[in-house]
Amino acid sequence: MQKYGDRKHDDAGVTTIVKQGGESQRLVDKTVKDLMGKQRLVEVPYMATVGDTMNTLVANRVVAVPVAAPPGHWIGAGGSMIMEADKQTGGVRKHYIGMVTMLDIVAHIAGDHEDETGGGVHGVSDLDKKMTVPVSSIIGHCLEGLSLWTLNPTTSILDCMELFSKGIHRALVPVDGQMENVARVELVESASSYRMLTQMDLLRFLRKYHSSELQGILSCSIKELGAVNENVYAITDRTTVKDAIKCLKTALLNAVPIVEASGSRQEDLTEVTYGKGRKPIGTFSSTDLKGCHFSTLQTWLPLNALQFTEQVSRSPLYEDSNEGRPRRELVMCQLESPLSEAIEKAVSKHVHRVWVVDQQGLLVGLISLTDMIKVMRSCLLSKAV
Repeated sequence: MQKYGDRKHDDAGVTTIVKQGGESQRLVDKTVKDLMGKQRLVEVPYMATVGDTMNTLVANRVVAVPVAAPPGHWIGAGGSMIMEADKQTGGVRKHYIGMVTMLDIVAHIAGDHEDETGGGVHGVSDLDKKMTVPVSSIIGHCLEGLSLWTLNPTTSILDCMELFSKGIHRALVPVDGQMENVARVELVESASSYRMLTQMDLLRFLRKYHSSELQGILSCSIKELGAVNENVYAITDRTTVKDAIKCLKTALLNAVPIVEASGSRQEDLTEVTYGKGRKPIGTFSSTDLKGCHFSTLQTWLPLNALQFTEQVSRSPLYEDSNEGRPRRELVMCQLESPLSEAIEKAVSKHVHRVWVVDQQGLLVGLISLTDMIKVMRSCLLSKAV
């Protein structure tokens, strides 16, 4: 178990939050509890099949779920002992042993293991087998599933921002935890229930509750803040879905821009290519596969990446109910765009990275949710000095 946020800051005057009623409160005084909604935790049992887990992700429109197992038989991800216990008796009911994301599933699907008939990943029988294995067997295909993080309800916003600025995408928050103020990882944490907090939840909160000081940060350009990551990798429009998934797994990425194939014989369509200076024409994201049921996945694997994005854009799960049109699109900004614009686009389009382009529409980099949180926290701390 990785536990975060038991320190106290004396960053008085970091910033204030102006509420609608005129009441003001310092951002430093806000805690994780203020970020949490009432949504229930979506999870799967350890013996659920990969297919069942994928259907759970689709039905609940989430991209990751914790895996629960009976207590006493498992060592959790990172050696964690995150338990759910009965609120009345204290008896332990389940142990969270890891996290499974959509990228874990698609990396498992696109693996190179072939069945006895040599069908490979394109063979229906092989795909059937892969979808029926227990989900516990694919924990750790991608690095995120190898550790579980928790955030105390009393953790400060700045400590929460520190965790998410390190590239951690989500953390469990105990409800009625019995050891909220204990940080030693060897101890068991027990709570009657948990909720999930994500980077996106934090950014939604910060976008809504901004003071004049935070607004000053949000109004700065992403170039000025040094928030742009210039190491942008891409795939081509001729890369197959199968190879695109392998690219994501190999490069430890959740999404890549799609660029036009150069026509060069030296360009390997099965590997990521350096995207800087090339024009993006689409985005391939593992999260898009949450709109893909098993029955359609069988027909989508042989498609090229651009065909896949066109299929996804017509999926009912991606229909914008307010305007009655597909909402999947390239989400981009420029170097001179304010941070507020990048955050607004990421939150409103529910993407985890925004492609940064120049005046000609050519890629110069990207800004991820991690980058956004990191620069905001750095600026808030520098203002406190």
